[in-house]
Amino acid sequence: MSEHIVPDSEHRGIVERLPQLPRDLAQLARFDRPIGWWLLFWPCVFGVWLAGAGAQFALLGWLLLGAIAMRGAGCVYNDIVDAELDAKVARTAARPVASGRVSKKLAWGWLLALCLIGLIVLLQLRWQAQLVALGSLALVAAYPFMKRITWWPQAWLGMVFNWG
Repeated sequence: MSEHIVPDSEHRGIVERLPQLPRDLAQLARFDRPIGWWLLFWPCVFGVWLAGAGAQFALLGWLLLGAIAMRGAGCVYNDIVDAELDAKVARTAARPVASGRVSKKLAWGWLLALCLIGLIVLLQLRWQAQLVALGSLALVAAYPFMKRITWWPQAWLGMVFNWG
């Protein structure tokens, strides 16, 4: 068995070309790893389809923006909560907050900015959809703590992503 540690995030593409601070913030929000926001976006697409709303391209654009912002916010929140734990784990020690490249204060500010984008998106939705979206926040807030009480925190994360 190899002792090679897989990097937490490969630094390629547009994010790698950014200046240091924007790069750190982009990595903190995992903008360099789009699979997360795709996992959040597709249940939203299926929800629009199941509602029989037809080709709602403007709505889908808002939902994509919301998926990117709120997945990023979830990652920032997770890294703030887990900073001390992440610093002790080889796979996560190089993350921006755990490594000290981004302070917790700056991370909280970045989280607020991403949440404000999410709020703008939320206000584009009908009130029923707003209530459903707000309901997901409890699941998101609990996720980092699931790692402390279960060996299966990804099962919880699956509920978060499928809330769409």
